[in-house]
Amino acid sequence: MAEMDTSSGGGHKKGPGVKKAVKKSTKVDLTPMVDLGFLLITFFVFTTTMSQSTAMAMNEPKENKDKTNEKEVKESGAMTILLGKANQVYYYMGKLDEARLSEQFKTSDFKAVRAIITDKKKTTPEGDLMYVIKADDQSTFGNSMNIIDEMTICGVKAGHYAEDKMTETEKKLISATEATNGVK
Repeated sequence: MAEMDTSSGGGHKKGPGVKKAVKKSTKVDLTPMVDLGFLLITFFVFTTTMSQSTAMAMNEPKENKDKTNEKEVKESGAMTILLGKANQVYYYMGKLDEARLSEQFKTSDFKAVRAIITDKKKTTPEGDLMYVIKADDQSTFGNSMNIIDEMTICGVKAGHYAEDKMTETEKKLISATEATNGVK
């Protein structure tokens, strides 16, 4: 605990009849304070709750084997977004036509895709609007989440976008485009 040290040479006079006050030094023992600190840390660790993990809710369609409840989409309202490697985004409107591939199949990145999604949303009636998202084998999970985030940011309602598997034609188009543009 606290001690008083009275051993300093305090009683020495400097002149006739002058008494000097005795200096006393104090020494504080901090050992109980360390114990108290650990008790407080232990108390707060045991009484606080850790942050709960949050997950993004995704409305994934149930597999429909009898194909009775499929949504018909007009070709003019469809936009297919393909996710490639190196954060590349490819897209085309409607259905791929082999005679018009060079003008129909376009490339972009995540910086410009928001404007493309918004333009499609503005020019298409809401009932006809449908975005089909397809990820390449070399695309990252983060890219899939980024494109879904872009849909949310652009105000595209759930049910107006869906994920699907990429066709062989689309894979070949992406490979050819990446080879031409030097994407590694």
